[in-house]
Amino acid sequence: MQELFSAFGIDWKLLLAQVLNFGIVLAALSYFLYRPVLNTLEKRRGVLAKGVEDAERAGQMLAGADAEAASRVVVAETEAGEIVSRARQAAGAEKAATLEEARVRAEHMYREAAARAAEEAARALRESEREIARLAMLAAEKVLAHKS
Repeated sequence: MQELFSAFGIDWKLLLAQVLNFGIVLAALSYFLYRPVLNTLEKRRGVLAKGVEDAERAGQMLAGADAEAASRVVVAETEAGEIVSRARQAAGAEKAATLEEARVRAEHMYREAAARAAEEAARALRESEREIARLAMLAAEKVLAHKS
């Protein structure tokens, strides 16, 4: 075999040293480079998987939040409708009360005006009667003065 190596110009001692050096470099690269790179890649895979899970969870939470917001909007619209309905009822009741109060005041004012008019008519009638009585007295005095 040595003749074969020397025929091709291969020095077996040098070949053995190169194989030994290659093994040492392979072991060193595996220990110092390949394993840390694999560990880093595994950590990154874990981080990416966690990021994907977090994104899915956030998407589910967003969907839940959207549903909750929609239900709150429905509740708020219902409450707003009820408030508007109560306000309309209160306004209707207030309007009816105001109209009734105005009717009562108008009736009271009408009665007062009628009473004043009746009082004024009675006063005018009394004054007329006094004036008629006075004129009758004057007329009687003139008639008596003419006869005497």
